[in-house]
Amino acid sequence: MTITMYGIPNCDTIKKARKWLEAQGVDYQFHDYRKDGVNTDLVSEFCQALGWENVLNKRGTTYRQLTQEQKDGLNQDNAVPLLVEQPAMIKRPVLRVDGQLHIGFKAEQYASLFS
Repeated sequence: MTITMYGIPNCDTIKKARKWLEAQGVDYQFHDYRKDGVNTDLVSEFCQALGWENVLNKRGTTYRQLTQEQKDGLNQDNAVPLLVEQPAMIKRPVLRVDGQLHIGFKAEQYASLFS
């Protein structure tokens, strides 16, 4: 089983998800957006598999700093370049388990993924 977690290490949700995986003895790779980078292909893949509205983190400070005009004009075409430019706006974590993408962290969701 190949597992990759995408995110930013200082994110609280990432910390919880990593702690959960480690407690269960699940071996995974961590892809740090800041160190390992983000590109259009990766973000497009996330958006196609999960829906761009789900990938966009509307709760974070980066999103809240957008102008109302930017928020109102968001769509699949302009969301991808924005997320590549501002990876902090990608909802975390994105987890790839054997090619399948999952978003967010809930202990129950992870438990069913790895049972």
